[in-house]
Amino acid sequence: MKFTIKPTQNKDEATYKTLYIKQSLVDAIDKIAKENNTSWNNVVISMIESCLSEEDE
Repeated sequence: MKFTIKPTQNKDEATYKTLYIKQSLVDAIDKIAKENNTSWNNVVISMIESCLSEEDE
């Protein structure tokens, strides 16, 4: 699955959620974030939005 990391946007209404995920996933997302000079959160949100948009197709 290919996803595009979106540029940081103006903040929309948001909420906080807690995720319990494997350390290996955290490390992989950290690497992607560093390679793209963006935040960990932005990578995760980009992945989620990409997956959800694929469901709509």
